[in-house]
Amino acid sequence: MKEQQKNRKNSRQSELKQMRFGLKIGSGDLEIKLRKIRGFLSEGHKVRIQIFYRGREMAHKELGYELIDRIVGQLENDAVVEQQPQMAGRNLSIVVRSK
Repeated sequence: MKEQQKNRKNSRQSELKQMRFGLKIGSGDLEIKLRKIRGFLSEGHKVRIQIFYRGREMAHKELGYELIDRIVGQLENDAVVEQQPQMAGRNLSIVVRSK
């Protein structure tokens, strides 16, 4: 019994962290956010990557999917996609976890 309590105390529930990207994000900002995501993944958290559309950007949903492909491509050494891209209102989201 004591062993179980000790394990429960030491094991941390992995949180679902969230990172939001606009469609027009610059490469420098993207790098910083990716570095932050890698930090979350190394701590054992899952990360929901969310791309939000503003106004007329909704007419070009494919740009969001291209951005997600670019993000996943840059994270491929650190992360594996757990949930495929899905649209919810004005947001396109995806969930990744560490390898």
